Parts: sequence; structure tokens; C-alpha cells
Amino acid sequence: MHRRFFFFYACPSYHHIFVGMKDNGERKPGMAQSFVTGVIALVFLLVGYQTAMFIHEAAVMKVASNRDVPDTVYVYRAVPESMSGDVERSSITDSVVRKNASHGKHAEKVRHEMPYPRTESFAFNPNTVSLEDLQRLGFSRKQAQSIDNYRQKGGVFRRKSDFAKSYVVADSVYKRLEPYISIPLIDLNQADSAEFDSLPGIGGWFASKIIEHRERLGGYSYKEQLMDIYRFDQEKFDALSDLVTVSEPYRYPLWTLPVDSLRLHPYIRNYETAHAIVLFRQNSDPRAWAVDSLASCGIISLETASKLSRCVD
Repeated sequence: MHRRFFFFYACPSYHHIFVGMKDNGERKPGMAQSFVTGVIALVFLLVGYQTAMFIHEAAVMKVASNRDVPDTVYVYRAVPESMSGDVERSSITDSVVRKNASHGKHAEKVRHEMPYPRTESFAFNPNTVSLEDLQRLGFSRKQAQSIDNYRQKGGVFRRKSDFAKSYVVADSVYKRLEPYISIPLIDLNQADSAEFDSLPGIGGWFASKIIEHRERLGGYSYKEQLMDIYRFDQEKFDALSDLVTVSEPYRYPLWTLPVDSLRLHPYIRNYETAHAIVLFRQNSDPRAWAVDSLASCGIISLETASKLSRCVD
């Protein structure tokens, strides 16, 4: 029995290729052709691999380039051009949310793993800004996730300075972003209990009292009315006054309401005072209707007149 073996050996010095020799030294027919076929197949395999890598790289770059420009921009709260009362427009800022459309899981993976090629600066609310936009603002994926973890645990950035206190926000980064931080003020006439609860020094009890007082007033006319609430003192007000606003001050219709409605207002409180106001209206020229006149007639106190005058047109 003849024992056979096959081997491939290239000798650079002599440029000979020995292919499939029998143990008696004879050349095995057909093996040279098989070797050439294998080499051609290997070349095609390498070309196919390089082509696939090129297509993959192009697809990745396309996904990344699409990510670097938001698909859509939504404005969810715009400040009115004209504002009345004691509220200045400059105290309120427009709030913008930048969002991308949904993508497949493979595209999302690429978007998350690819670094951002440039740093941008744009208006953002640190309480709602997305992870992608945090990275666009210059934060790493890990830093953006740290900010989001803080928010997920109930953390709130109430002021711009609160964002600066985050350990992942370097002083140089905050200095660049500070003009673009936009944290909407809480509107006393629009906010719900949860929003009031997020204010410093305001728990569930005070949050409910703020809403109850709003209902009794008909609406807040100015921020200082918060101090009408029991145990809501000047110190508590000073701690949050820069975080709240009254975008559309409520105007109390003092000169048209009947007695039964007037007596329910916190600044009038009783039937006798309400009835006296109605008698004053009935027996005086409408041109003389003024809160100060009610105080002059002894119908209400000077302190009440001071508060009520800010609620009435």
C-alpha cells in the first residue's frame, strides 16, 4: 500500500512550487490547477471582504452624519410678544426641545457609539435635554448618562447655577453653555401640584395650599400673594421668588360681581364687607369706583386695599 501525503511549499529563491508529490517522487496530476483555483477564490474572498467593509463604513458614516443634525426641532412654550401687569417679558424665556425621529436598533447603536465630531452651543433645558443633545453640547456619553441618572433619581436643576454644581460640568464648559441654559419659570396660574412640590422648601402640603389659594383668588395676580398662605413667610418666598412667575395676571372683577360672589374672596371674606361694596357701587358715580375710595370710606382696611388694588383693573 502506498502512503500518500499532500503539502504546499513555496521557495522564494527558486520560485518553484511543489504540489502533491507521491512518496515515490512522481508529480500528482491536477493539483496545480486546484491550487490556482484556490488562489483565485481567496482573491475574490478578500475583494468581497474589502467591499463589504467599505459599504459598512459608508453606512456608519451616513448614520453618524444624520445624527449630527437633529431631524426635528419642537418649540413647546413660547413667550407672548406683549405682556401686561407687573411681569417683564425678559423674566421668561422660550423653551425649546430638540428631538430626533425614531431609528432602528442598529442605527441607534451606531449613533450612540460614534463620537460627535464637533461641539455645539444651543438653547437647552438641563431638566429635559436628551442624551444625544448633551453629547452634542460637548459631554461624553458617560457624562451625559451621569446627568440623566441624576434626573432619573428625582434631581432637578432649578437654576442655572445648579447645573454648574454637577461634578461632570467643568467650569470652562459651564462658562460656554451658561448663556444657552433655559429653565422655564413655574407659572403660578398654570402649574400643577407636582411642579410646586419641586420648588425649594415646598412639600406636598404647601403645594396643595398654593392651589387652594389660587382657586379662592380666582387666579394669582402677582407673586407676593403666596405670602397670604398660612406659614408662607418672607424667607420662604425669597427662596423661590426667582423661580416662579405670573405670565397672565388675573384681574378680579370687583365692580361687577354680586354680594354672594364678593364675600368668597380672601380679601373681602364676609357678607357685610361685600354688601358695603355693592352699596358703594350703587350710590356713587362709576368714575369714582376705586379701591382707594373703599378704604377712604372705611369699607376695607388700608392693608386690604393695598393687596386688592393690585388685583383690580
